[in-house]
Amino acid sequence: MYSTAKEVAEKINIELTEENILEPGTNINIGTKYISTLIQKYENINLALAAYNAGSGNVDNWISEGTLNKDGSNIENIPYLETNNYVRKILKDYKIYKEIYD
Repeated sequence: MYSTAKEVAEKINIELTEENILEPGTNINIGTKYISTLIQKYENINLALAAYNAGSGNVDNWISEGTLNKDGSNIENIPYLETNNYVRKILKDYKIYKEIYD
């Protein structure tokens, strides 16, 4: 989301425009900073990935409502199908890359 990217860009002193957000270097820089921030916040990769896709406000609500555990152990309960599939795909791909590059 552009608004999220703009917020993150300001924190790392990048002047974001609708043009340079499409530049791979800028986009990767902002995206990695954002996922890093989410990993620090949740101390859990599963929840961080869910927040990256659905927004941290949604993840915070799911945790407070008891839909998700604070330890991220029940990602199958992510109520948004897109986010549920996203988290599962990223974790599956991560496992594959880990096997290839370990």
